[in-house]
Amino acid sequence: QVQLVESGGGTAQPGGSLRLSCAASGSIFSSYVMGWYRQAPGKQRHLVAIIATGGSTAYTDSVKGRFTISRDNAKSTVYRKRNSLKPEDTAVNYCTAGRSFAVAAGGGGSWGQGTQVTVSS
Repeated sequence: QVQLVESGGGTAQPGGSLRLSCAASGSIFSSYVMGWYRQAPGKQRHLVAIIATGGSTAYTDSVKGRFTISRDNAKSTVYRKRNSLKPEDTAVNYCTAGRSFAVAAGGGGSWGQGTQVTVSS
């Protein structure tokens, strides 16, 4: 089973940028579909970006054009660059890994512990 550790969270100003990282270990990273979820205060966790083993990506409509997901298989790490941050982007962000797109997108894969991002002036 893969273990995941997120990093890169913190506080940013509106309009700013942050890059989150998720380092994987314990299994063959390149064979996993990777995803980023977020959970805003008082709301359910939901998928915002996903990247397949071959590198194709998909985003939820609310982050299209602002978030970029990428992966570096040599470093067993998936990234998420967030531009044009808004206060409503404040959330705990979780990395997930699944053996298939359905598993990763459906929330049935492995999870990291989460990293908090706060957008505030």
